[in-house]
Amino acid sequence: MYWQEVSGNWFLVPEQPRGIIHFLGGAFVAAAPHLTYRWLLEALYNEGYAVIATPFVNTFDHGAIAQETLITFDQGFAFLCKQRPELKDLPIYGLGHSMGCKVHLLIGTLHRVNRIGNIFVSFNNYPAQKSIPLLGQAIQQARQFVPELGLETRLEFTPSPEKTLALITEQYDTPYNLLIKFRSDTLDQTRPLSDVLIGRFPNTTTVRIIKGTHTTPIAQDVQWQASTSFTPFDAFGQFVKQEFYRDIKVLKSEILYWLAGD
Repeated sequence: MYWQEVSGNWFLVPEQPRGIIHFLGGAFVAAAPHLTYRWLLEALYNEGYAVIATPFVNTFDHGAIAQETLITFDQGFAFLCKQRPELKDLPIYGLGHSMGCKVHLLIGTLHRVNRIGNIFVSFNNYPAQKSIPLLGQAIQQARQFVPELGLETRLEFTPSPEKTLALITEQYDTPYNLLIKFRSDTLDQTRPLSDVLIGRFPNTTTVRIIKGTHTTPIAQDVQWQASTSFTPFDAFGQFVKQEFYRDIKVLKSEILYWLAGD
């Protein structure tokens, strides 16, 4: 399989696709999603789903990011539909990890989009000072010299975390949603999002809690070449590889199960 680039998107399209997945990654790995999330996205492709991964560069204006990624996706999808007309009749699902969840939510809140459902993995909606390393410390130091700058409000994401949840509560209209939280994820904020979505769509919102961490979705293939004579070291290497893949394989299974039942 070969990733191809169209209008700023990276995509994989199987011979007979059963649906389309629009993927958005986390803040610090979103610029090359076809590489950082390669194992997961290719696994979904191997199950018959067309994958369109849209890169983005993180800024403080998340509303602008949502608009830009939607425009980029629409341009790439329009081109693909000219090459493969059958794609335009397939269901489209959003899939996001971490900040990618917030961007999908803003797309579904601020714009009219045709999405059958959305999958949110490790939703993150922290304020800028908690999301960006050392930002809070830098603001405190700057306040000592120029207290009237008001950096706390000027250096905050737009919309703010509180405003984001308020917008979702009022305007988000995609009823089918899967929320996935990892048990050892200290950055996850699935709980407040699930409260909002279950309140809006109690019968069509699913929450799953599985083993893993915030970085589980970016696990990559580890090529372990056993020696000519199998040794205890080889056995240990294979064990580590199996453990490494266990959580991301469960993630893949949860996503596919939900897609099949939607």
